[in-house]
This record gives sequence, C-alpha cells and structure tokens, in this order.
Amino acid sequence: MTRILFAGTPDVAVAPLRALVEAGGDIEVVAVLTRPDAPQGRGRRLMPSPVKEAAHELGLPVIEANPRTEEFFASLDEFKPEMAAVVAYGNLLRQEALDAIPGGWYNLHFSLLPQWRGAAPVQRAIWAGDDITGATVFRIGPGLDDGPIVAQSTTKIGTHETSGQLLDRLSLDGALLLRSALQGLIDGAIIPQPQTEGAFEHAAKIHPDDARLRLDVPAFALDRQIRACTPQPGAWTMLHNGDEEPLKLNILEAVIDETTDFGTDKPAPGQLKVTKKHVWLGTSTYPLEIKQVKAQGKKQMLAADWARGARLVEGAHCE
Repeated sequence: MTRILFAGTPDVAVAPLRALVEAGGDIEVVAVLTRPDAPQGRGRRLMPSPVKEAAHELGLPVIEANPRTEEFFASLDEFKPEMAAVVAYGNLLRQEALDAIPGGWYNLHFSLLPQWRGAAPVQRAIWAGDDITGATVFRIGPGLDDGPIVAQSTTKIGTHETSGQLLDRLSLDGALLLRSALQGLIDGAIIPQPQTEGAFEHAAKIHPDDARLRLDVPAFALDRQIRACTPQPGAWTMLHNGDEEPLKLNILEAVIDETTDFGTDKPAPGQLKVTKKHVWLGTSTYPLEIKQVKAQGKKQMLAADWARGARLVEGAHCE
C-alpha cells in the first residue's frame, strides 16, 4: 500500500480526491493538504475550502499549514506519505517540501503540456480558440509546470463551452487519469518522459481588468473572451444609457448571430439593439445575441428580461 498526500483547494479538486480515496488497490490517501479557511460572501465569513469539506466527509485528516512551516513538516512526519497528488492547491511548493516526500509530487494540470503552462490553462485555451485540450499528470519540479510527463488525455472543446463547463469536465476526466497514473507509477509500468522543448503559450492568470470586453473586434473574438471569462472573473462592459450614470454589465452568455437580417439597422460596434425577446450587441462583424446578463447590483437574468427593466433609451451602448 502506497501512502498518498492529496493537496488541493477548490471544487475542481474534489472529484480527483474522491477518485483516489475510492481507488483501492495500492493507493491509500492518508491526509489532505488544503488552503486555510477564507472569507467569502458579503458577510466575509470564514469558510472551508471545498476540498476540506470533502476530506471531512471522507474521514480524512486535514493539514492547513503553509508548506514552508515547521508545522507542515511535522505533519509529514506524522502521516509519512510516500507520494503526493496535487490538483489546484494554490500554494507554492519549495524544493524543501518537494524533497520531503520520497516518491515525489504529481500534479494534475488541465492542458496538454507543454502548451499552456501556468495558472489559467482552460481559460487561455478557450480564449485562443483551441479546438482540443486535455489533462496532464506530471512530476513537479522547480520550474513552472515543466516536469516530466506521466500521463495525458485529450478532449474537444465544445463550440459554446465556457471555461467553467470545460473545467468541470476535465476535473472528472482528470480524476481517472490521475488515479491510473499513480497506480502505473506504483506498479513501475509508467516511466515519466521529459516534456518537448520549444516555445509554447503561457497561461497567465486572467484578472478582472483583462475581462473587460473590447467591442471593436470581430464577433468570434468577443465570443471566446466571454466564454473564457465565465464564470470567473466574469466578462464585463460599461453600459451607457442616456443621462444615467454608466454601470457595469456582466455578460454571462452570448451567441454569434449570423442569420438575422438587420438590413440597414445592423448595430454598430458596442451599440445595443433590443426587441421584445432579443438583445443584440454590435461588433466589428456579426452581432452577438446576448442571452444572460448580470447588471451592477442585480441578480443574473435573461437579457431580454433585464432590457425591459432597464428601460434602455435610443443610443444605449456599451464600451
């Protein structure tokens, strides 16, 4: 039996944790490393991470100590893990921590490495217009996501898929990949292979300012940006409605409309065109039909319902 430390924090790491716990065979999860409770919601109450909640449900001990502290290394002495599995843990692992587990730390990364190393591989793949992505299990080393590869799986990116939807799929697929990869390492059936050398795109984190929509670009570019930034950090624009103060408008769902005949009334880039059942936003090519929005201070709703309540005037536009 190989003793495994699991390290993870958000929802996307829960399915892989459960898969390892249910694996049986030579895999035994002995403890879970996660980030400390964090303030959430309007009340900023301290809340446990999804992985911590899952660990408690599964009856597993939880380590919340920073991996650079004596408390963390004392926990390793207590639980004596032989290998570690990492999924979106969210904390830097220094060499001292990497060396403390003899069988190594193995990360489940949601891209086809060496493409999209970094913090936001799923979002960046969608934003770039990739057709295919996947998951990779690799051994963590001192570099950024550049350790030897243990296993990979591929999947197509759906035409209308958001980063949240794709990440949910990859979490489930990756859970099985991680389980089989660790078992293969334990059996000696898998020998990690170095990553391909070359220049590859880096998946930099997407900040809220990055998610502001540029409206002077083709519809396909806006569509990718919206899907990449949904649900986090949320694609947004500023709505200008007559003499009212501009307000922030999050666009949660939109589709490119290549079929409606607007004649000479096609909306210009940034211009809103509204009917009883439809809301369109002009781009430099085809309009986007807006399906779901969240206006500043309001809840998420259908765009047509929002537009009726917003009482948009002639000339209402986004920028």
